[in-house]
Amino acid sequence: MDRKVKLAVLGAGLIGRRHIQHVLAEPQAELLAVVDPLPLGQQIARESVAKWFPSFAAMIETDRPDGIIIATPNQVHVANGLEAVAAGVPALIEKPIAGDMAAGEKLIGAAEAAGVPLLVGHHRRHNPMIQKAKQIIDSGELGRILVANAMFWLFKPDDYFDIDWRRQAGAGPVFLNLIHDVDNLRYLFGEIAAVQARESNVARGNVVEETAVILMEFASGLLAIASVSDTVVAPWSWEMTTGENPAYPKTEEACYLIGGTHGSLTIPALDVWKNGTKRSWWEPLEKRRVAVQTEDPLALQIRQFCKVIRGEEEPLVSGREGLNTLKVIMAIKQSAESGERVVLG
Repeated sequence: MDRKVKLAVLGAGLIGRRHIQHVLAEPQAELLAVVDPLPLGQQIARESVAKWFPSFAAMIETDRPDGIIIATPNQVHVANGLEAVAAGVPALIEKPIAGDMAAGEKLIGAAEAAGVPLLVGHHRRHNPMIQKAKQIIDSGELGRILVANAMFWLFKPDDYFDIDWRRQAGAGPVFLNLIHDVDNLRYLFGEIAAVQARESNVARGNVVEETAVILMEFASGLLAIASVSDTVVAPWSWEMTTGENPAYPKTEEACYLIGGTHGSLTIPALDVWKNGTKRSWWEPLEKRRVAVQTEDPLALQIRQFCKVIRGEEEPLVSGREGLNTLKVIMAIKQSAESGERVVLG
């Protein structure tokens, strides 16, 4: 149990390189290999003092990691995951776990049948702030949660769209950004029973959506509104409020507002708003800010992956959980296209 967990990283792109740095920094882990067919991957492996392989198949012939982090393009997540499952290697797969539900079910079914753990990289669940928010909600202090408002409003500069795929279907803020917020909301409030959505691309005119508004009905009866736009200059988004990624300037605004019968909560500040003695709009409101220690959720995710591999914990975000979040996103896209309310079965 004292031996370091040997991890390989498949894909040396932007997120793959971040995972490599976190593996190198994690006392419980050892970077066994970087798997990437490009010369850059070979260079990164050399700089990281790790082995290099052009493919998973080439690696597994000579070296077997305890676990693999799959940070390849979305289109090959399932194929790479199936390779790991066939080899009996636990995998942490970047979100989304699959491009469609059928492919995701195939991968998860194979993993469950083989008893191979699959984790999905919805790393925000690991954020201590989200963990604390869930504790506050689950404690009952806010009463019954009835309403929530989640915002992703920011401006992606025009040169962001110089890359062709970013202007095409599937590359808009619903798939790329809202999927994180939906996963957070599912983690905090439970399953989503139905959605209704509208999309727009009136500003840039690309094929892909740039703005969307979604009504989500939770099984608990809670109603939530999520609004997303990558074409407005604004401070209200996870990226711009949490400071989780230092690449984004941090504001002191909120990205989520959560309302209950006995109090409300803001995220990320964790401000709890309540009446003093009597619940009434005539009574003064009192604010209490809940303190929480800041830790990098990507680092915490790697640490938990090591514990899952050792059999010490169950995945915080299992393959099935990742697929259920994807299911909501697919329903949102279906609703936006049809204009109808979509019930999730």
